[in-house]
Amino acid sequence: MENKKRGIFKILKNSNGQGVMEYVIISSLIGIACLVAVQKFGGTVKERIDWMDKKVSKRIDHNLFK
Repeated sequence: MENKKRGIFKILKNSNGQGVMEYVIISSLIGIACLVAVQKFGGTVKERIDWMDKKVSKRIDHNLFK
């Protein structure tokens, strides 16, 4: 039983993967923040892109068929 306790404490004290774990956690939080931002502002961005597309298409059509 004492050996199991030592093994568990040894694993808990081991910090080899700490940097990788921190990177994974931070990356995950940034990813979640991006998803929330896209969900919140996605409709507005899509509307503006559609508006710009119409303007550019209108200009191209107007210049081509002058």
